[in-house]
Amino acid sequence: MDVNAFLDGFAVAVQPANLFYVLLGVLIGMLIGVLPGLGPAATIAILLPVAYNVPDVSAIIMLAGIYYGAQYGGTITSVLLRLPGEASSVVTVFDGFALAKQGKAGTALGIAAIGSFVGATVAIVGMTFLAPVVAGFALDFGPPEYAALALLGVLLVATVGNGNMIKALVAAALGLLLATVGRDGFTGASRFTFDSLQLSDGIDFVVVAMGLFGVGEILHNLEQRHGKVQAPAPVANVWPSRGELKQSSGAIGRGSVIGFFLGILPGGGAVMASLVAYAAEKKRAKDPSRFGRGAIEGVAAPETANNAAATSSFIPLLTIGIPANASMAILFGALLVLGVTPGPQLLEERPDVFWGVINSMYLGNIMLLILSIPLVGVFVRVLRVRPAILAPITALITILGVYTIRNSVFDIFVMIVFGIIGYLMKKVGFEPGPLVLAFVLGALVEDSIRRSLLIFGGDPTGFVTRPISGTILAFLVLVILLPLLRKLLARRTRAGGPSGPASPPTPDREESLR
Repeated sequence: MDVNAFLDGFAVAVQPANLFYVLLGVLIGMLIGVLPGLGPAATIAILLPVAYNVPDVSAIIMLAGIYYGAQYGGTITSVLLRLPGEASSVVTVFDGFALAKQGKAGTALGIAAIGSFVGATVAIVGMTFLAPVVAGFALDFGPPEYAALALLGVLLVATVGNGNMIKALVAAALGLLLATVGRDGFTGASRFTFDSLQLSDGIDFVVVAMGLFGVGEILHNLEQRHGKVQAPAPVANVWPSRGELKQSSGAIGRGSVIGFFLGILPGGGAVMASLVAYAAEKKRAKDPSRFGRGAIEGVAAPETANNAAATSSFIPLLTIGIPANASMAILFGALLVLGVTPGPQLLEERPDVFWGVINSMYLGNIMLLILSIPLVGVFVRVLRVRPAILAPITALITILGVYTIRNSVFDIFVMIVFGIIGYLMKKVGFEPGPLVLAFVLGALVEDSIRRSLLIFGGDPTGFVTRPISGTILAFLVLVILLPLLRKLLARRTRAGGPSGPASPPTPDREESLR
């Protein structure tokens, strides 16, 4: 690690303007986390036009703050309303709301704030030392390696996610198809434009993201939450006792490690990390029946893990140029729009961006810890605002944001179409995340495969003969075969169990039957 570049990154992060954008980002993130359904991906997409008029480092710092700030904001509604503001906070509902009913809502929120801070800090320290190593290793990447890695990312988001794998694969395939709309980068031929000049340059990433996540989520949430809003649980003492801190310390430590490593994995992210951390604590507990009834570890573990994962997911984004989840895909597009290309060269070409963003996270997490506890009461009041009032305001901001990108009314209609698609996807159980991730990676997949085939003279075996791309493809095959092997093993286990062929009766058993 270059110590001078690391220290220069702190100098960038502590500039007054960047400190303001860190604070603004985490505040918006916490607020969005409190509002169920909108999420950091939608918010980042909505605010992309605003980022155009901000210096690139400041804009990225603000957008990153929105992402990791939203992870804690979702905890507040999970504990107080039994309504997860974020998908990664779903697991927190089980024990957080149970603690709230016992009059310990403040304790649950306090433990969540401490765990979030510890998990994120551990992940930032790990990222500080690991990210340059990954970036150095990634310098050996060429078109074949990027092609294999992009394919792995598209596949993992479907197989490692928490939804239906077939539906996720279908959504990812649709995203890859949409990425081909426009002119062919090699031949210049028009593809799927239907003789429309507006589509000749392809579908804008921001329009797709704002439609699927912004408009789609607004429509879905209006349908889900048009009834009465449940009154939040009362919040008493927010700071946990010494015994509660000691009881949850192990869960916080294990959640930090689980979240850090699962955050790096494409398709893993904060949702998977919170689920794995909760399951690990329940499995190792002496009395698993406590979980779901107000176990403090049931709040500490998932909240620590999802914040650690949210932070470590910046490693593949910044060092390899591969977004690990849907929100990272939005940030990936934001970086490209701002003229910053994520990947192995980022550390060499733009160390101010690389280290400025990483070091701003140290400051952002301190701000989150300081702000989260006194602002609980404010966010509880926001929850009382009717969705029918919030939705039109959000929709207006979304429409204005899309129009200001290219001053195109056509983009507004495209966004509305994708908003309807996003709403229908939610209705039938399809998550838009794989679609957006595949849409972002689609151009990289096509371009890298075609460049690789030119290098190999049209021989596809070249992907296997190169060490790095061959290893990645072998892992990709393993990911595909692993679910099939599990099913086969489960069938054999059932065949040899009670449902299998009966064993011949022993003499004692024959006697008893007589």
